[in-house]
Amino acid sequence: MQHKLKLDDQIKVNSGKTLWQKKLARLFKNKFALTAALIIFILYFLAIFAPFFAPYSATKNFKNKFFHPPTEIHFTDENGLTLPYIYGTEVKEGWAEYEINKEQKYPIKFWKQGDSYQLLGVFESNIHLFGVEADQPIFILGSDNYGRDLFTRILYGGRVSLFIGFIAIFITTFIGLIMGGISGYYGGFIDSVIMRAVEVIMSIPSFYLLLALAAVLPLDLSSAFRFFLIVSILAFQGWAGMARVIRGMVLSVKSEDYIAAAKALGANDKRIILKHILPSTATYVIIRATIAIPGYIIMESGLSFIGLGIQEPSASWGNMLSAAQNITKISDFPWLLLPGLFIFITVLSYNILGDGLRDALDPKS
Repeated sequence: MQHKLKLDDQIKVNSGKTLWQKKLARLFKNKFALTAALIIFILYFLAIFAPFFAPYSATKNFKNKFFHPPTEIHFTDENGLTLPYIYGTEVKEGWAEYEINKEQKYPIKFWKQGDSYQLLGVFESNIHLFGVEADQPIFILGSDNYGRDLFTRILYGGRVSLFIGFIAIFITTFIGLIMGGISGYYGGFIDSVIMRAVEVIMSIPSFYLLLALAAVLPLDLSSAFRFFLIVSILAFQGWAGMARVIRGMVLSVKSEDYIAAAKALGANDKRIILKHILPSTATYVIIRATIAIPGYIIMESGLSFIGLGIQEPSASWGNMLSAAQNITKISDFPWLLLPGLFIFITVLSYNILGDGLRDALDPKS
C-alpha cells in the first residue's frame, strides 16, 4: 500500500525547504518582530543574571538616601576625557533634597566586589558588574522611598514579572493540550465530562477568586509561596479556554487520511494523539502563548500593585509601582514610574513578536 507523502516532505522535494524553514525565513524578514524578540531576550538575560548586573542586593537600603534622583555619570573633567565617575551628594535641609558636592569624586569600578549572591542558585560569588565605594551609592535610575536602588530592584523584579507569565503559560498549554486532545479525539462521554468541567472553570472570575484567596491567607506567607499560588490560580483559570480551542482543532484533524493510515498501521491512541494530532496545533499554540504572556504579566503587576501579589521587601514591577500612587510623588519623583515603563516595553515587544509569528506561521499566507 502506497501512502502519500506528508505535506512537509512534498514541500521539501519541490522547493528544497521544509514548511517550517519557510516560516522561519518569513519571520526573519520581519525586522519589527526580530527587534521585539531581541528586546525580550535582553530583558530575560538581565533578569536571570540580575545579581551580577545589579550593584547591590534587592533589599539593601541606604539611610538618608530615600527618593534620591538618578545619579549623573561623568566622563570628562578639567583634564578632558577620563574614566567614568560620579560626585558625592549630601542631604539638604529640605525633605528628600540633595546637593552635589563636587569636591567628592568617586570613580566607577567594574567587576567590583560587593554583596554575596548565588548565581543561578549554584555558583557563589560577590562580583558585580559595576559599583562605587560603599559610603556613596550609585543610583543610575534613582532610589525608592526606602533608599533602595531602583535599577537593582527592577532587575530583580523582572524575575517575578517576566517568569510568572512564562511559567503560567507553560502549565496552561500543557494541561490545555492534553485535556483538549483527549476530549476531541475520544468524544462521547469523555468529551461531555471534560467540556462541562471547562465551562464551570471558565465561569469562575479569576480576579474575585484571587481577592477571596487574599482575604483568607495569612499575611506572613513567603513571597515564594505567594508566587506559587498566583501561578497556580492563573494556570487553573487559563487552561480551560485553550482546551476548548484544541478540542475543536482535534475534531477537524482526526478525520484526515493520515490519521486513518496511522490507525491501520497499528498505532495506539497515545501515539496518534501525541505524534500526529497535537503537532498539528503547534502554530496556534505558539501564537497563543506569545500573545497570552503579556496578559499574565499585566495581571501579576496589577495584583502586586494593589497588594495581593508579591509583598515587600521582595520586588516585582507591580509592587514597585505602588510607591507612585499619588500625584505628588509622581510629580516630585518621576523615576518611580520606571517599572511601569519596563512593563510597557515588555508587553509591547511580546505583542509585536506575536503579530510577527502570526504572519509567519499563518498557513494561508
